[in-house]
Amino acid sequence: MTTITLSELRLSPPLTLARSDHQQLARLALAGSGHSADAADDLLYELDRAQIVDDPKMPTDVVRMGSRVRFHTGRDERHVTLVWPAEADIAERRVSVLTPVGTALLGLRSGQSITFRTRDGRPQMLTVLGVLPPEGEHDDDGPRAA
Repeated sequence: MTTITLSELRLSPPLTLARSDHQQLARLALAGSGHSADAADDLLYELDRAQIVDDPKMPTDVVRMGSRVRFHTGRDERHVTLVWPAEADIAERRVSVLTPVGTALLGLRSGQSITFRTRDGRPQMLTVLGVLPPEGEHDDDGPRAA
């Protein structure tokens, strides 16, 4: 079970999720709760606190499934694509939503920071520097630089 401290709550910014992503992610988390309980619990926590918007109204600067994301941790800057578990491939920089980093990125906007727990239990802060929407999705202004 996931335990959140008061100081960590201060670093849990508002999240925005597309309705279709939210529905699929909820099914994934509920189905995965027997295999990876901590990852599923973390994802369910994030889903529960997210603001849900209709897909056409989803801002393009929000990390969603398929988004290409540039972010910074205390150690380095990384570029990844947020994907479903079956599509994950770290060599291709495709990060599963069921990893600590993947769950932390979900629903954040460019400029937002969040504290999450690494696989070994250490708290770490992550800041989103840029978001490109999933392939084939663009707003009227074009993609946001990542």
